[in-house]
Amino acid sequence: MTASVFAHGPSTSDGPWVLLPGMNCSASLFAACTPHGSVTPLLQEPSIDAEVAKLLAELPLRFGLVGLSLGANVAMALVARAPDRVSRLCLMSGNPSAPTDQQREGWGALREQLRAGKTTREIQQELMPVLLSKTAQADPAQVRNTLAMADDVGETRLDRQLQLQTTRVDFWPGLEEISCPTLVVAARQDALCPVSKHEAMHRVIPDSQLVILENCGHLSPIERPGELLNLWG
Repeated sequence: MTASVFAHGPSTSDGPWVLLPGMNCSASLFAACTPHGSVTPLLQEPSIDAEVAKLLAELPLRFGLVGLSLGANVAMALVARAPDRVSRLCLMSGNPSAPTDQQREGWGALREQLRAGKTTREIQQELMPVLLSKTAQADPAQVRNTLAMADDVGETRLDRQLQLQTTRVDFWPGLEEISCPTLVVAARQDALCPVSKHEAMHRVIPDSQLVILENCGHLSPIERPGELLNLWG
């Protein structure tokens, strides 16, 4: 495995790890790969700006930051706003591009389904083919964990996360300004955020390191927790 930029572990001055889960995912996303002393806030504000402001008000003065998917988008916005607060950064299964019209329509349709009475579990079940690799989809425990996260999130919080998605912007220019040690993690079988997107992020972020997890889908902390914990140190 490629050596991590965090291989020697954080110093006291680096602060704890802050782990930001993806949409319709709870803190249990990182249950099997949670570094000691880390914090896992749930994303529940209806805009990127509001979520970043809330996190900066609540988190320690200095911390490492891990974000997956929607959590990665929030992480990109946070490090752009407060670079001195972030000691080290890990972006996983992220997309720095502004939302497309198709994405906005999809999020709007999901909000309509929630208003019509569909549960977060039902939505998660329908999204399973793009959340887990085919191997993981055949594992009852991994499927059960993925669905349980949706139960934890609940309909109100998911609706806010869908609103938050629509407020994303083009994060590419900000990636060029990142100055802390940065790890970009891609999953080979990620059906939502392809490896090519992460390779481009790696080229843009100064002195970053790229790791590609083989035989793994979008929710890599569920499929490859041991490898991720080893990467973070």
